[in-house]
Amino acid sequence: MYRSFVSSVILGLLCQASAGTAPLTPPASACSSNAHHAFDFWLGEWDVLDMDGSLAGENSISAEEGGCVLVERWTSVSGGTGQSYNFLDPATGKWRQLWISKGATIDYSGGLTESGSMNLEGEIAYQTGGVKAPFTGEWTLNADGSVTQHFAQYNSKADT
Repeated sequence: MYRSFVSSVILGLLCQASAGTAPLTPPASACSSNAHHAFDFWLGEWDVLDMDGSLAGENSISAEEGGCVLVERWTSVSGGTGQSYNFLDPATGKWRQLWISKGATIDYSGGLTESGSMNLEGEIAYQTGGVKAPFTGEWTLNADGSVTQHFAQYNSKADT
């Protein structure tokens, strides 16, 4: 009874408070600059093919939070999944991707190359064993509208 009464009073106060005010205009998106849309070429529903042309999986890339983040949802043909969150980091001015799956996490950042590819560099950390290694990813828009993704892991012990 008490909870219902309190909820009714709060709802009544909220309705009264908003009844006499003008409707609020939504603010302009904080993520509307050209830099915030530099990775938009990756948006869409994709069939992902291996180097030999075989289907590797499906990828869905959507703009969310008013265009402030690109969310990737990956499913491989074997049923593996992963997600990434891609955004223009306001602290650094660089694009950043956080990839999370049950197999590994990747945290890397970068930006557009002179040729227009998105190039990110950082580190992969495997969920089992705690192994970490330098990692890069590059996404290139092709003339036919497709996107080529290239990933490379480096042996940090061999590089030192």
